[in-house]
Amino acid sequence: MRFAHLSDSHLGYKQLGIDEREQDVYDVFDKTIDKIIELDVDFVIHSGDLFDQSRPSTNSLLVFQRGLLKLQKAGIPMYAIAGNHDSVLRKNVKPPIALFEELGLNIIEPDIEFEVNGVLICGIQFIPKYQKTGLLEILEEFSEIADDYEKSILVLHQGIGKFLPEDAYELELSELPDNFTYYAMGHIHDFFIEDIGKGKLVFPGSLDMYRLNENFKQFGKGFCVVDISGDVPQIERIKMDLPRKQLIETINYENFNEELQNLVDKLKAEDEKPMLDLTVKGGDFDSSDIYEIILNAIGDYALNIRPNFKPKRILEEELTIEEGEVLDPKSILKRKISEKYGMDEVTELSVDLLDMLSQKNVDEAKIVSENFYNEHYAVNDENAGD
Repeated sequence: MRFAHLSDSHLGYKQLGIDEREQDVYDVFDKTIDKIIELDVDFVIHSGDLFDQSRPSTNSLLVFQRGLLKLQKAGIPMYAIAGNHDSVLRKNVKPPIALFEELGLNIIEPDIEFEVNGVLICGIQFIPKYQKTGLLEILEEFSEIADDYEKSILVLHQGIGKFLPEDAYELELSELPDNFTYYAMGHIHDFFIEDIGKGKLVFPGSLDMYRLNENFKQFGKGFCVVDISGDVPQIERIKMDLPRKQLIETINYENFNEELQNLVDKLKAEDEKPMLDLTVKGGDFDSSDIYEIILNAIGDYALNIRPNFKPKRILEEELTIEEGEVLDPKSILKRKISEKYGMDEVTELSVDLLDMLSQKNVDEAKIVSENFYNEHYAVNDENAGD
C-alpha cells in the first residue's frame, strides 16, 4: 500500500503582500496534485495548514476544490486534519476543510478514525501548548486503538522539540506513542525523518518557500510517497520545482561594481523574477545611496528586494559581540526581545532597525518595517472584515 503525504500547502499565502507569490503557491499545489495522480498512490494524507488562514479567500477554496476533484476522478481519496493556520480555536466552530466533506474529503478528528485495507488512520488537528494535557490524553487513547492494528498511521500538526528551538514546540519526541507504523506530521516547513519505535516519523515540509531560514537547498520542497507494505515504511522524497526562486546573495562593497553586475547577469537568466534577499557588507558607505544604485540596476529583474546593509563598522561590532568581549546595546536588545516575544523574525527585525536608525537610515528602516508588516500582518488585515 502506497500513499502520498503532504503538508503546509498554505493556499492563499501572499508573501510580502505580492499577488504573484499567491499565484506561485497555487501553481505548485496544482502541480503536486498532478504528480500524485501520476504516481498512482492509494490515498493522500494532508497533515495540516491546507489553507493559510481560517477564513480562506475564494481563490484558495477554488484551487483546493479543483485539486480534490482531480484526485476523486483518479480514484484517490484524501484524508486531512486542520493545522494552526486553518484552525478556528473556538468551540463548535469547524475549520474550513469541513466545507469539502460533502465533496469527499475525509476529515480526521479524535472521534473519527478511518480504516483503509486494514490500516488505521487517526489523528487530531493542531492543539496549542496550553492544551497539552488534553493532547497527551488523546494520544494515549490513539495508542490503545493502534494496539489492535498491525499497521497504523498517526496524523498530527504539532511542533516537536528535537526539530525546533525552545518554546517553539508543543511536544517532545518522547511524549509521542511509540506503536504506530507511520507518523504523518505537519507544521514544520523543513523535511525531517526520524525513527520512532518500529515506525517512521516524517515532516514532509511545505510545498513552497515561506521563510528564508527554511532548509530549501538541502532537501528542496515537495512531499513524500510512503510504502507501508513491508515491516518498515519505505519513504520516497518527491521534490517539486518551485515557480520562483528565493535568492540570498551578498555583495562585498570593496568589489561592489563587479559583484553587482554578476548579480544582474544571474537575475536576467531566471525564467521568473526571483525574490531577493541582498546583503551589502564591508567598507564605508551610505546605505541610502547604495540602495538607490541597487534598485536602478536590478529593480526590473527581481520581484522583491529585501536589503540588509552591514558596513565595516557594523561587522566589527558583531565580531566583538560574538567573541563575548563586550555587552553592547545590540546584545541586550536581542536578549530582551527574544525573552518577550520568542520569535526569531521579531528579534531580527529589531536588530536590523537598530542598525539602520543608528546610522540615520530612516528611509531604509521604513522599507524594512513595511516589508515585515506586509509579510506577517497585511494579509490578515485584508480579510478581517470578510
